[in-house]
Amino acid sequence: MTIVCVALDLPLPRVFDYLAADSSESDIGYRVTVPFGRSFKTGVIVGWKTTSDQPADRLKTVVAILRDMPPLPGEWLALCKFCAAYYQASLGEVCALALPPMLRRGKLPREIKAKPNLGVAPAPTFSTSPALLPDQQSAMAEITVAKEYRCFLLHGVTGSGKTEVYLHAIAEVLGRGGQVLMLVPEIALTPQLENRVRTRFPSARLVVANSSVADAARARGFLDALSGRADIILGTRLAVFIPLPRLRLIVVDEEHDTSFKQQDGPRYSARDLAIWRAHQLAISIVLGSATPALETYHHAREGRYRLLDLPLRAVAEAPPTVHLIDIRREKLRDGLSQAFITALELRLARGEQSLVFLNRRGYAPVLACSACGWISRCHRCAANLVVHLADARLRCHHCGFEATLPRACPDCGNLDLQPFGRGTQRLEAALATLFPQARILRIDRDSANTPKKWQTLLASIHSGEADILVGTQMLAKGHDFPQLTLVGAVGADAALFAADFRAPERLFSQLMQVGGRSGRADLAGEVLIQTEYPDHPLYQALADHDYARFARSQLEERRSAGFPPFTFQALLRAESPAMAVSLEFLERVKGLASTLLENSASPAGAPQSPGNTIVLYDPVPMRLQRLMALERAQLLVESVSRAQLQNFVKHWVSAIHGLKPPRDLRWHIDVDPLEF
Repeated sequence: MTIVCVALDLPLPRVFDYLAADSSESDIGYRVTVPFGRSFKTGVIVGWKTTSDQPADRLKTVVAILRDMPPLPGEWLALCKFCAAYYQASLGEVCALALPPMLRRGKLPREIKAKPNLGVAPAPTFSTSPALLPDQQSAMAEITVAKEYRCFLLHGVTGSGKTEVYLHAIAEVLGRGGQVLMLVPEIALTPQLENRVRTRFPSARLVVANSSVADAARARGFLDALSGRADIILGTRLAVFIPLPRLRLIVVDEEHDTSFKQQDGPRYSARDLAIWRAHQLAISIVLGSATPALETYHHAREGRYRLLDLPLRAVAEAPPTVHLIDIRREKLRDGLSQAFITALELRLARGEQSLVFLNRRGYAPVLACSACGWISRCHRCAANLVVHLADARLRCHHCGFEATLPRACPDCGNLDLQPFGRGTQRLEAALATLFPQARILRIDRDSANTPKKWQTLLASIHSGEADILVGTQMLAKGHDFPQLTLVGAVGADAALFAADFRAPERLFSQLMQVGGRSGRADLAGEVLIQTEYPDHPLYQALADHDYARFARSQLEERRSAGFPPFTFQALLRAESPAMAVSLEFLERVKGLASTLLENSASPAGAPQSPGNTIVLYDPVPMRLQRLMALERAQLLVESVSRAQLQNFVKHWVSAIHGLKPPRDLRWHIDVDPLEF
């Protein structure tokens, strides 16, 4: 009896045994079609054996082993297995996530050459590349000389030429017949980087992998990478799973960006998986950022990563000057100080570009009635509906619910409804009133909601068709605008006192990144930050361009408070139509956890060990308590030992799967959570 073990896209912590008379152990890695219930599913063969724990008469037979493409390699399966084990997801879910949708459905694009080509491809030709500065050259040399696993943190100020270091390192790897995987956090950054890579390596086979690529093209790119025909993979977080038989270098640009962490399904970190993959293959990985994640910076300080500094800008002679505008005693004009308005006037007179940064889209955060106190709340989420005046709509930025902008208060009929707060649309309107002669361009997820619109907006900026840009974090990183000399930040103070312990880190990163857009060519740059707290240490470090000082301060605070990277966390979330149901379920699983810890000497190999440091917190509602009509609660588990936490969570999740949750309740585990 020959049996294949199949990983199916199901939220169950197991694989499924099927009879396959014509199979052998060499079929591991092939996709397979199998009967499941009353339908058929496509999965991946992850094991082969001759006996099963299930009775033989209960085993179903494979419909077809899909040998129309090369089998997924052992390295790919090992990566999926590690991801499933570490993030407590099912192996089938991870395998399905890692495959392009077309391959996941058991199909292939037309005209695909399925024969593998694993030999060393001819070295691609390179176009002329600019000479590196001494610091860049030193960093590039260290990266390329490493012949075993090394994790490098390339910490360079904005405009220091990190991308040029990447490109030189890529050229060296391609010259040796290797493949390169380059990860970026957002789709919006891909086209600009893609153009630079194509220009530098005109004959290289470049595969772009992100969710905006059509299904057939994604499948073709995946198969080109698998067969060894692709030279460079450029993609967002899902690209970390693409199989590459000649992989010799991984680059993670803007490694601090939270977009690398998946927030639904298997909640993995692409950056951390990339590090594990580099270690598994004994190759180099480069993490690049002007504002590294504090966990990454801590590892570099502790010697786990090699820190490579680029302290100087590659083109501009000096970083932009940062001025803190104290607005405590000033009456603002449409949210703008006089100093900011004057600076904008000066740039308009010079024919230079300015960027006004406000990380809040829409016209206003809320619509309210002063007569009865009604406010525009979302009936599905614990959030307000945002005013979008341009199309007369109220929108929830969490669940997507929309409603027509009311002409009168729904409760009392008052006609005088007022928008409160300020979003990019309102700021755009205010700037148009202040500067009627200026060409103002708003860039946010409303104005750039398709790749084509985004590219059109970028082309307008580069061609000088805009004088003042109003933008969100979409403009904060990865863009070079030679005529942009002024950046002003509005409404940044709210993040200083947020409940999330990571909020200051994100604010510092955001402001340093967006400030780095100014003065990137031969024109001097200036950054203005309006604040009611000009003496705050975060702003003072920002004004001095001193990331290291800010990071040291934050790490000391986290050490004292027992926050990551000095502890490790896992978060169990539950959601149901009623908060009481969510909290009651979490109380049950907390009791289950307590029992596991108490029975540490049981033969089941329980999770406790000498010096156990597992800490269980009480279940509490999440900060965004209601989302899409579901009431959400969470239970935090913490330990100073990653190994102990992993061991405990593995047993705990296994026990939870044995419970019968309420019918309408969903739960999931998030290891190394970024959102609470």
